[in-house]
Amino acid sequence: MRKRLIVSAAGALSLLLAVPASASGFQPGADGLGDPYYPTLGNGGYRVSHYDIRLKYQPATDELEGTTTILATATQNLSRFNLDFALKVSEVRVNGRAASFTTSGDQELEITPARPLAKGSQATVVVRYKDVPSTVTRYGGYTAWRRTPDGAVVAGEPVSAGWWYPSNDHPSDKATFDVSVLVPDGNQVISNGVLAGTSSQAGWTRYSWRENKPQATYLATLAIGKFDITRDTTASGLPVYNAYSKDLGGNAAAARASIERTGELVDWLSGYFGAYPFSSVGGYVANTTSSGALETQTRVSYGPGLFAKGSNTSVVVHELAHQWYGDSVSLARWSDIWLNEGFARYAQFLWSEHEDEGTAQELADYVYASRPADDPFWTVKPGDPGEENQFSLAVYDRGAVALQALRNTVGEEKFFRILKGWPTERRYGNATIPEFQAYAEKVSGQKLGDVLNTWLFTASKPAVGPVPSGAAAALSASPAPGADAGTPAVEPKSWKKIQETNSVHEGGR
Repeated sequence: MRKRLIVSAAGALSLLLAVPASASGFQPGADGLGDPYYPTLGNGGYRVSHYDIRLKYQPATDELEGTTTILATATQNLSRFNLDFALKVSEVRVNGRAASFTTSGDQELEITPARPLAKGSQATVVVRYKDVPSTVTRYGGYTAWRRTPDGAVVAGEPVSAGWWYPSNDHPSDKATFDVSVLVPDGNQVISNGVLAGTSSQAGWTRYSWRENKPQATYLATLAIGKFDITRDTTASGLPVYNAYSKDLGGNAAAARASIERTGELVDWLSGYFGAYPFSSVGGYVANTTSSGALETQTRVSYGPGLFAKGSNTSVVVHELAHQWYGDSVSLARWSDIWLNEGFARYAQFLWSEHEDEGTAQELADYVYASRPADDPFWTVKPGDPGEENQFSLAVYDRGAVALQALRNTVGEEKFFRILKGWPTERRYGNATIPEFQAYAEKVSGQKLGDVLNTWLFTASKPAVGPVPSGAAAALSASPAPGADAGTPAVEPKSWKKIQETNSVHEGGR
């Protein structure tokens, strides 16, 4: 469900063009936030606090009609500002007054309010639109909106919002969400947070969802169709809401056997990462051909193909770990993707330990030993993989090995304090890898630049594997399995199931 985003040279160049100041001192906001991988995503000049998205969808024709109200605060004197959006817009109002608008590039909706916005002022932006999302492609043919036999689903990374609501589409600007969708009776709507209510009239039913904790735009999801719904609570009292398309074929039982363990698994992960940060949890499986998954906040999107080889709790652990590492604590910039994927993969290592199917050390040793030094795997730097390698296996596997190396360096007690303390201290915010390093150094009392640079920022295979150091090494560590050329690496029992989750980072199929 992830798709590599190609930013045009012209779009990137537009960021560099100076805008002359008006006599009043009001200027247009930037048409991008200058992200190192996707410079035109997001916009400058304002911050969003809330999205209210009201939609009407007809599955038979794929026609989507919407009104999105955005609550924002100007961070400069604004004569004009942009939203990121791909659908056809019919009207824009800012603070109740009609605003002029135009479009440019792949996703820029340029809005000129009737009255400029003073720095620090509150703005209410209303955008009305109507389109057939499945016919809209951007970025060289990509679409995040996929029709299903009974409806549609939208989930994608790094972009998906533009196919159903206008936004400041960058994870550094998080907001709360209300999503209300009107569909013909017999259909259901799945989105983030808690189901606040339903109402029916004249053959149509409205579903209203609310996510009351800050959420990145790409983590909002929408699935419309015919689903079997299960509801429960975890042992700790957290509401669990899961949904399965009624036509999953041979994958249905395996999907349920995996996802119905969500409550158990989120409580288990809380022991490592601290209190679960949101008000509900769950997942859905739409009737698509996808083998991908995405950690859409509180309501994970799973592709049916993930369960083609049977149940897989490891992928559920991976996506639930993201609720702490990626959703609650989100990227400040896309180059920090290790803070999401390395930790979610490491959660799978911890689950393997829990299931007695291979320790995290054995898994790290296997990753190190099973790939020779000339494998291109080692040329990708998990700490800054580049846009083209953002979802490379190295970000996941080498990224997880980096955490095992950190564990060996700082010791068990301090490592697990770091693992739990980081998402607690940075809850609902954004972060960078240097900020994580500073936090880990504060907790451990050690300088960690060498170990993190070796495993995250060096484009070659480290000379020594992630073995325990000091006295622990003398007592327990022998050379990594397969470290000498004549000895094959020993594959942990959990490895195949872990690798079955590799499709989560492939493009939609």
